[in-house]
Amino acid sequence: MKDKVLVLNQDYQAISICSAERAFVLVFLRKAELVYELPDRVIRSIRAEWSYPSIIRLYSYVRVPFRRVALSRANVFRRDGYCCAYCGARTNLTLDHVNPRSQGGVDSWENLVTACHSCNTRKGNRTPEQAEMPMRKKPFRPSYIMY
Repeated sequence: MKDKVLVLNQDYQAISICSAERAFVLVFLRKAELVYELPDRVIRSIRAEWSYPSIIRLYSYVRVPFRRVALSRANVFRRDGYCCAYCGARTNLTLDHVNPRSQGGVDSWENLVTACHSCNTRKGNRTPEQAEMPMRKKPFRPSYIMY
């Protein structure tokens, strides 16, 4: 049993992925119900046979706290759609500080954008206004990242 199982909250919202062993124990202890099983697999003991879980739903609601999207290079690229914030190019991408660090800029969602190497070099150590390079859209903090 090395397969992964999708765990749904009581309201059918996906909350995690667990091992098939853990899912089986939750179903066996009647803490969760089996929503979907793998038709070609079963779990056997000497005296019994059970369905192999693929998706389970918890019987009691589990409150999941909201988690903010982590600031990372990959997530900034995803937010910007893997294209340059200045010219729209999709190759040779780097990160650019809108307000340069030398002018007090910090690493934040609102100050980091995806830029191609040539635009990043042309902008240099200046703000977009100083370099006369308008951005296609303003950077923002995403509420979630689509993969």
